[in-house]
Amino acid sequence: MDALAQTGAQAPADPTIGMIVQFLPLVAIMVIMYFLLIRPQQQRQRQTDQMLKELKKGDKVLTSGGIFGTVVGLDEAKAVLRIADDTKVEFAKSAIVQVLAESK
Repeated sequence: MDALAQTGAQAPADPTIGMIVQFLPLVAIMVIMYFLLIRPQQQRQRQTDQMLKELKKGDKVLTSGGIFGTVVGLDEAKAVLRIADDTKVEFAKSAIVQVLAESK
């Protein structure tokens, strides 16, 4: 109490207000982290899941390994891609990262 009197500061009347004020920066940081990191990642994951659901034969795609191909077969867990005239390769569906726009 003497230290507070010397600095001219007053002790908070209600100790719960003091606790709330101490936790406000922590809560603010958590909210900022949610909007800058967690929420955008969830949105990207939803977009990727939607893209994989809408995948169909004939789509030109890019895999996570950088291979371009055309979908010739689909399963729940895998996709068969034609990467050359007589070359077909099976990939995990999750390895497909982008459906390429058709060029006209």
